[in-house]
Amino acid sequence: MNVTSPSIPSLANLKADFLASIVVFLVALPLCMGMAIASGLPPASGLITGIIGGLFLGMIGGSPLQVSGPAAGLTVIVFELVRNGVATIGLIVLLAGVMQMAAGILRLGQWFRAVSPAVIHGMLAGIGVLIVASQFHVMVDDIPKGSGLENIVSIPDAVIKGVFPLDDESKHHKAAMIGVLTILVIVLWKALAPLRLQVIPAPLVGVVVGTVTAAVSGFSGGNNGILCVTLGDNLLNSIALPTLDGLAAALSWPIVLAAGSLALVASAETLLCATAVDQMHNGPRTRYDRELFAQGAGNLVCGVLGGLPMTGVIVRSAANVQAGGKTRLSAILHGVWLLAFVMVLPGVLEWIPTASLAAILVYTGYKLVNLRILDALWQYGKGEAFIYLATIVGIVTTNLLTGILIGVGLSIAKLLHTFSSLSLRLQVDPEANRTTMLIRGAATFIRLPKLARALESVPATSELHVHFEDLTYIDHACLDLVMNWEKQHAASGGTLVIDWDTLHARFRRPGRRAHENGRQKSTLKLPKSVAGH
Repeated sequence: MNVTSPSIPSLANLKADFLASIVVFLVALPLCMGMAIASGLPPASGLITGIIGGLFLGMIGGSPLQVSGPAAGLTVIVFELVRNGVATIGLIVLLAGVMQMAAGILRLGQWFRAVSPAVIHGMLAGIGVLIVASQFHVMVDDIPKGSGLENIVSIPDAVIKGVFPLDDESKHHKAAMIGVLTILVIVLWKALAPLRLQVIPAPLVGVVVGTVTAAVSGFSGGNNGILCVTLGDNLLNSIALPTLDGLAAALSWPIVLAAGSLALVASAETLLCATAVDQMHNGPRTRYDRELFAQGAGNLVCGVLGGLPMTGVIVRSAANVQAGGKTRLSAILHGVWLLAFVMVLPGVLEWIPTASLAAILVYTGYKLVNLRILDALWQYGKGEAFIYLATIVGIVTTNLLTGILIGVGLSIAKLLHTFSSLSLRLQVDPEANRTTMLIRGAATFIRLPKLARALESVPATSELHVHFEDLTYIDHACLDLVMNWEKQHAASGGTLVIDWDTLHARFRRPGRRAHENGRQKSTLKLPKSVAGH
């Protein structure tokens, strides 16, 4: 596989990439920290992943304008691992990266795109529900309760803490005010800001307003102040290299299963994001196997350095395209700005209230739960809408991987039903001693009993005319049944009128010789009135 570095962009694109990188940096900065907090890990873990996603993935990735970093879809998995006491997050991320690299080498990139849109939208909506449910508690400086259902059920308690403080020393209502203010600023900025200022990301404006308000009001100071970001004096101190004991546990079944789940979700989210980004611009298209390999290499590095897992992120990628990014240099530079900001001005980040970051994620989760997509899926059938809702319910009530598998399983079941659905209608004319059979759908061995019952209900001496214009598929088992039934029907004084030549030419089942043998055994000549049916 060719994973060599891409050529340097021309001078004509440098200005566009430089300006786009600043916009992407401003979008990524609060989101990297917010994703880490949502995962139950220090904000520095998210910043490490954002930096690697820019500097490293930007150089070797297969999707020129896609931006990688910590993503909402992976926070649910990581949070579950942290909540269950798994201390080897870095090892799991490392192993997931190795799996992704292997999948890229085996050219499995295109296969990760073979997922029903109903499952993808259901996955995003399910993730959105879980993010809203957990981060709603963080937005009032409380701790998420555990499972998705527990977080949802306990939301009224969080509202009570945020709206009705039990005493003057309570900080929950202060955090709630900062969180609500952040969301209001995001919404109003998107709706009312002048077009020339829309280049400034709304989440960044919300965080700035929330941070300044908390500082001026005194909410973020003193022993009873609201929680703020904690980074430490040096980002390098946040790097947690894998230990020998951790590496020894790499082959344990729970670790392998967790890594496989992470690799599966990260790969699907990355490549679907890459497909969406390709639709936003007219430049070079994504090389899926290379992108999958690069994502694996990035996660391997993240695992070694103790960062969050990474994936392609649609919000940052869309910002990159909309800001005029032309080459992968914009993604690389955004990683440079992240690294420079964290190394030079870490104290500035520690003024940011966690309630503001949680509010951004609450808003992000709400946007992921796009119920309007339900109407669009309904246009393709009730089955698509059911798969969408079942995926959401599965994710919320069990876990992310199980919910996705439920959606994929239902999609496969729907596919099998569609390709095995067979409609048979008999029209009997006793006076003419004639029966007409209209076949619609797919005649496979699964529906063979249904076809057999329909043939057995034909009167013994009747002339049966078979019309298969709406037949989409027929397999050898059903063809063999019809041919054998013809002989039995002829023995009882009946006849069969069917266009074997057209049936063979259209479906090529079974071979020509078998059809010729069937026709030789039949004494019936096909009437001109049904030829070509």
